[in-house]
Amino acid sequence: MRAPCETTTDAVLPPAESRKSTFCPRERRRYVLIAAVLASALGFIDGSIISIAMPAIRADLGATLTQAQWISNAYMLMLSALILAGGALGDRFGLRRSFAAGIAVFICASILCAFAPTAEFLIVARGIQGLGAAVMVPGSLAIIAKAYPKEERGGAIGIWAASSALTTALGPVVGGFALSIDDSVWRWIFAVNLPLGGVAIYLLLFRVPADPATSARRIDVVGALLAIAALGVFALGLTFLSGEPAMPVPYVPEMLIGAGLVLIGVFVAWERRHPEPMMDIALFRERSFSGANIATFFLYFALSAILFYLPMLMITAWGLAESVAGFVFLPMSALLALLSGPVGKLSDRIGPRLPMAGGSAVVAVSFAGLALMSEAGAHAFWLGVFPLMVLLGLGMSLVVSPLSVAVMTAIDDEDTGAASGINNAVARIAGLVAVAALGTVVALRYGAVIEVAGAGGLPEFGEPAGSGLSAEMEAARVLASDKAFAAAAWISAACCLIAAGVAWITAPEKSVGKADSPKGSG
Repeated sequence: MRAPCETTTDAVLPPAESRKSTFCPRERRRYVLIAAVLASALGFIDGSIISIAMPAIRADLGATLTQAQWISNAYMLMLSALILAGGALGDRFGLRRSFAAGIAVFICASILCAFAPTAEFLIVARGIQGLGAAVMVPGSLAIIAKAYPKEERGGAIGIWAASSALTTALGPVVGGFALSIDDSVWRWIFAVNLPLGGVAIYLLLFRVPADPATSARRIDVVGALLAIAALGVFALGLTFLSGEPAMPVPYVPEMLIGAGLVLIGVFVAWERRHPEPMMDIALFRERSFSGANIATFFLYFALSAILFYLPMLMITAWGLAESVAGFVFLPMSALLALLSGPVGKLSDRIGPRLPMAGGSAVVAVSFAGLALMSEAGAHAFWLGVFPLMVLLGLGMSLVVSPLSVAVMTAIDDEDTGAASGINNAVARIAGLVAVAALGTVVALRYGAVIEVAGAGGLPEFGEPAGSGLSAEMEAARVLASDKAFAAAAWISAACCLIAAGVAWITAPEKSVGKADSPKGSG
């Protein structure tokens, strides 16, 4: 799942962007592009396929719903907390070196994931994967922009974006077909990262020359540690609100949430005082920039929750094969690839306000449709879920490019890199919080329906049921799963409407440069 500013080039332009020669000779630039495409494939496939593979992972490792949340969230925690610091590593030590190091950490962690004997081991390995991704994800686009001169950069980034869209779309489909043959294939999904990443590292180290460091700025280590602690403690508290697992003392979830909020405050205070902060808090003084990031948070909160919990519902409650569920990501990926460019040009003409607000509202309709389907017990994929995912793809296509425009035009030109990084981090943080918070909603709603039905002892939401349930117990399990997901889908739809409202109030009506726009105008 691509974050809103992930494909913008403003964040990574080399200092002398008008020069025709770069650190990389023309005949070697194709190796940079291939390595960047392979690294992007690692991140995008891994991010989208994990929810399809989650039922198989839970069945194999005996993971609870809380553990399933943290198999996803351990990765998202490290990525969201460190992606800004990871991007700065390329400036400090050279992009080739840091990019290759990020890929190496990612694929080593992938091997640990493939051989994970327990859910706890997998959670730790996923956290290490997120650490590698925090360097690898921003480095992928940055090294292309640094290796190619300005007049050739657009074509190279176009190839990179098209390849990324293709892998994002086809990864879950291919993985779903493999999982439908044998559930143990989930381990090979992680293992395949080794040859892909190995080729990328070989190309970077033996076919691409070293690039010079462009900055001597210090890495904000304290800020990075505070971000990990704050987000981790806060998300852990949200996860434990469901009551599972049982806490030995009362009010542990509430205390964790409170501690997380305090640590977030400490992080903000540290960043405001640090001479070279990981996150420039001063940028949020600009109303349209703050508004764009608030809209990003609510929209990606909703999107992340649906894309995490919907596949589990379809596979474990509806009985759909993974080969069918894998198609759930295809419409959004395809429509983003096809429409983001034209919508971006439209946003240049009419401004980002209308497409951002309208697109968010379309996504809200899609999620409301999923909620109504679940409430009604309508388990139709091709005639129900798939058309709604096409609607989701249309809505996201209307949002992504204009949102990037809104972020980039809200601040001064010299701050576009920081702005893009912050917006990318906000989208990741939204996903982290969504999986934790709505997991609690799902668990509580599922338990309440089970209790009313008097059907205790059933598997948790999203846990494969096995073959020992009576028809009545199975019906209660499916009903509870539908109701639980519907609750999350209604909340997600409401979040999208909030995003639409924020975008309408704060986004500029016309896409003008910062210099041409009065301070705080919306």
